[in-house]
Amino acid sequence: QVQLVESGGGLVQPGGSLKLSCAASGSISSFVTMDWYRQAPGKERELVARIFKNGSPTTYADSVKGRFIISRDNARTTLDLQMNSLKPEDTGVYYCTVLMYNSNRYWGQGTQVTVSS
Repeated sequence: QVQLVESGGGLVQPGGSLKLSCAASGSISSFVTMDWYRQAPGKERELVARIFKNGSPTTYADSVKGRFIISRDNARTTLDLQMNSLKPEDTGVYYCTVLMYNSNRYWGQGTQVTVSS
């Protein structure tokens, strides 16, 4: 079983920055990918960034390339998302998720990010 808890969301002005963190606990070592997704009001949940355990290059949605950075702290089993140059369209609930080798996927409860002046 894996538990994921996101933190770091909030209200920020356009052009500002936020750092989201996801604390993972449980049997996290057998993961395939760790991702950040987001869901804007009235829209489907979308993949924002992905990191692979096997060392494959991280991937980003086109809309966040060059502005967001995903990283993982192995020692603390945390997954971070540094978000820079935020835009109003980045507003949404951000979710941390992990895909395990047994095909189970676990989700956190989400953290709200609002970009507004």
